[in-house]
Amino acid sequence: MSHAEDHEGTRRDFLYYATAGAGAVAAGAAVWPLVNQMNPSADVQALSSILVDVSGVETGTQLTVKFLGKPVFIRRRTEEEIAAAKQVDVSTLPDPNAENANLGPDKPATDENRAMPGKEEWLVMMGVCTHLGCVPLGNASGDFGGWFCPCHGSHYDTAGRIRKGPAPRNLPVPVVKFTDDNTIQLG
Repeated sequence: MSHAEDHEGTRRDFLYYATAGAGAVAAGAAVWPLVNQMNPSADVQALSSILVDVSGVETGTQLTVKFLGKPVFIRRRTEEEIAAAKQVDVSTLPDPNAENANLGPDKPATDENRAMPGKEEWLVMMGVCTHLGCVPLGNASGDFGGWFCPCHGSHYDTAGRIRKGPAPRNLPVPVVKFTDDNTIQLG
């Protein structure tokens, strides 16, 4: 083999590698916008976690805030509301699952599994009826002293559990925690 033939092989290899590399870069440049458009927008990322000051929420009242485009009920329950929620036999509920994003799946819908850990007077739930997405009325509404959806007649108790009506599930508890004595972080 002559030196010229060896040189041609090296040049050919270089051209193959250079062409393949340029093709890979071009393919990546073409695919990146398609993949990147699936990421959440900046306004959604900015709202993925919010802090809520609850220092002004009196016992027996609730605050409604908007989180990720949906209402969230933050209720400071009375001793009577807590006692009523604790007396419920979970096995009699239409939805016996806690629906609590903080606990994971398949936890029973006890009051302890739905209220804020260590601060049982606080109940935080998504304020969207699980039947057709209406917003239930609060302030001890309905047959069970909790929330009532007037659109189709779903009744929720003082722990946000479905008790009567067409709604199939309890009001879900979002990812939530206290950052200090007066501030709740959603998300």
